[in-house]
Amino acid sequence: MAMKKEQRSEETKRSIIAAAAKLFAARGYESVSIREIAKEAGCSHTTIYIYFEDKEALLHALSMQPLEELHSALTVAAQAKELTPSEQLQRINRLFIQFCLEHRSMYTVFFEAKSIRVDEQSPQLAINELRNQMFATLMGALQRYLDIEEGEALLRCSRTYFYMLRGIIGTYALSEESQESIINRLSDTFDDAFEALLLGLKIQLGKGAM
Repeated sequence: MAMKKEQRSEETKRSIIAAAAKLFAARGYESVSIREIAKEAGCSHTTIYIYFEDKEALLHALSMQPLEELHSALTVAAQAKELTPSEQLQRINRLFIQFCLEHRSMYTVFFEAKSIRVDEQSPQLAINELRNQMFATLMGALQRYLDIEEGEALLRCSRTYFYMLRGIIGTYALSEESQESIINRLSDTFDDAFEALLLGLKIQLGKGAM
């Protein structure tokens, strides 16, 4: 009997998470209320509070595991001693783009909901701490490639680099083309775009423009 009750509890929890994911993806995190999630999940809004303290807790339940897996993969790429700094960045690019295309309906939820500045020192939310750790991983790889010290120039370069990643993802956010097809068709183009960007960053740094 207790096992059945526990099973029903897990099913309810999963249905709440699935409902939140559906609504967040369709309308955005900020636009969705707990009552709307409850209606979609087929339960009362008070039931949601049995499992989740608030909407932020739902955001964490949805996002933390996939983002932790991405962060782990990015860290491995950034620390791969058999790769040159250029190859480390290339692997990071491909991992990030592939992940975001696989989760394109949830991209804005994963990376934008309740987000803060990337140079925020003490994020209050665990998801923002994780996001900033991923940005720091990218920044570290870029620092090794550009061979520059920590500071404002590195932060600017890293933001510029991330804007490129965001632009690629945004281009295909609403595309019906599969992630596999996009990667197979355009991975060389993406590599060329980042190579041009890195060349431009090096030129600007050499001129003292950043």
